[in-house]
Amino acid sequence: MQRTQQTTGEILASLRPLDANWQDEVALKVIEYLQNMPLRSKYSSEDIQQFMDENFIDGLLICRLFLGLSKDQFVPLLTKQLGNGGAGINRYQNDKAKFIEALENLGVAEKIGEYVNRKVHWTDVLIERLRAGRGSAISGVKHGRDVENFVEAIVRSVFGDTFHLRCNFTGLDGKPAKCDFAIPGKDQPKIIVEAKGYTATGTKITDVIGDIEKIIKAKRHDTVLLFFTDGITWNQRPSDLAKIMKMQNEGFIARIYTIATADQFEQDLRTLKAEFAV
Repeated sequence: MQRTQQTTGEILASLRPLDANWQDEVALKVIEYLQNMPLRSKYSSEDIQQFMDENFIDGLLICRLFLGLSKDQFVPLLTKQLGNGGAGINRYQNDKAKFIEALENLGVAEKIGEYVNRKVHWTDVLIERLRAGRGSAISGVKHGRDVENFVEAIVRSVFGDTFHLRCNFTGLDGKPAKCDFAIPGKDQPKIIVEAKGYTATGTKITDVIGDIEKIIKAKRHDTVLLFFTDGITWNQRPSDLAKIMKMQNEGFIARIYTIATADQFEQDLRTLKAEFAV
């Protein structure tokens, strides 16, 4: 073989997109099932059970397709509907009626009727591609920011503009760390609030533990740390939530709040404002 000298530009110019066949065995089976679905104006729990009985895994995928949800979004919602006991095939086989009822409560039958009877325009295909790609990433960020914005409104109602938002604060011995809210300011704050919302599992939900640990190491011992979070994805990561609860039980976090306890959050902020004379 004769060796030749190549430049980076030549290699880059020679690159071509790689075609990846996404239609694996599961996709082909689901496509075939969808193409052969009976057409009618309305669908019921019996229709859901039919494809769930045929293949449980494929059936859940079909449900997710009609609902437009990723697995990370779908599983927590289904688990919440079912209650304790998981959402796998054993749960389905042991109590089909409850499982099908949970799927129907999520709107699967209604969505089937909606999609089957929809008059499709060519733009629908492109919009679905946009939603599945860029839209799913933006949705995750937006839900997180929704919680931050919710918390910011409460903080602002109590302290006005006397706080710093998403900043690096200086704490014990001048150590810096990032936080979402530093009250009354980022120079040795009296109160620190972390606000995190989640709709999908993964590293993001674990990273918050590291973020909180950095705050705990950096802050003064008399600085009050509050943690505000929400999103039923925590149901899929109970071990991570348990670590944060342990921080609270050991006194490193003063209190943990959700949107359901927002009134308590505001009340506690007003109490701290009076105590610290902020």
